[in-house]
Amino acid sequence: MNKNMTAEEIRQQALALLELAHIPLSANEKEGLQLWDFGLNNPARYGIQIVEYINNDRYCARQLVMLPRQTVPEHRHPPIGEDPGKVETFRVVWGKVWAYVDGKPSGAIAAEIVEEDKPHFSALRQIELHAGEQYTIGANVSHWFHAGDEGAVVIEFSSPAQDKYDIFKDHRVSN
Repeated sequence: MNKNMTAEEIRQQALALLELAHIPLSANEKEGLQLWDFGLNNPARYGIQIVEYINNDRYCARQLVMLPRQTVPEHRHPPIGEDPGKVETFRVVWGKVWAYVDGKPSGAIAAEIVEEDKPHFSALRQIELHAGEQYTIGANVSHWFHAGDEGAVVIEFSSPAQDKYDIFKDHRVSN
């Protein structure tokens, strides 16, 4: 994937992956597809594409699209007031994703992290997820994701998403 991909190229690749996964979207959902690069300006390496179905004060449901070998940077969802922090379940619909969480490192990891970015990744317990598999991440647990060679389509079910409060290990990230 090219660092200089345009937003339209990313959008088209994400929509193509959603079609491969047989995820029907309305015209409004396609138009509302969110492209996140976390302020790192390298969406080929760090990014995610999101269709937000619902996010209210009780729950959130999102369709996530990760392009081939794309990474969501390490972060956690901290407590906010009386809320203990976001709890999220990720279910892979198509492709393969590696989730990385706090815990005993799994040894060599499948994700490709460039040398200068390695200090921004310390959650190294690797969980490999294929279509039909899911994993739940508890509140305030450091985690990150990396897509396989073909990309991935994932559905997220969670408590309310309050993304502006997420804490990223990489100080360069803006959310």
